[in-house]
Amino acid sequence: MDAVEGLHDSSNKVAALVERNILPQGISLIDPAAVAKSSRQDLIALATEIEKADRCIKANACNKLQVIAEQIRFLQKQAEGIFVEAEQNAKLHHVACNFVKQPGHIYHLYQRDSGQFYFSMLSPEEWGNSAPSQSYKGSFRLEHDRSWTPVSELQRKDNELNLFKKTFSSNKLTNTLLQTVMLNTNT
Repeated sequence: MDAVEGLHDSSNKVAALVERNILPQGISLIDPAAVAKSSRQDLIALATEIEKADRCIKANACNKLQVIAEQIRFLQKQAEGIFVEAEQNAKLHHVACNFVKQPGHIYHLYQRDSGQFYFSMLSPEEWGNSAPSQSYKGSFRLEHDRSWTPVSELQRKDNELNLFKKTFSSNKLTNTLLQTVMLNTNT
């Protein structure tokens, strides 16, 4: 691109011709006048070719910018998802709880009549008929990265971890780390 930087603006619609040199590399031409001759059709064809090249360059640039715009929209959507997930994780970590939460364990979220949310180790089935007045809001597994996975998404999350394990099984360090995560998740 450095060689191109010195070029002038090509937005003018005139076809540029090579400067006439009657002594290229110090050798005299047999017919210097013939070098400078060009027909009207040649100039029109040259101008047409330049115009076609300009349209192609603009179309290519536009296509590449559209790909980048699509990637930006995708990244924005991912960022929004990350913010939503982070907000949800933070809210779940601030839920009332009377025990130390351990990664790899499933906890059950309830809401009391007073409006207070709290975590319990007991599922709705385990409460049975002795359940206090409360409404069940969902069950979540605390992950080792301190994120929360809804029970409904555990199979997908475990499948992802297994896929990573298979993909990186050739790397001993990565495999050891993934095995540790899998062991802690399955406890």
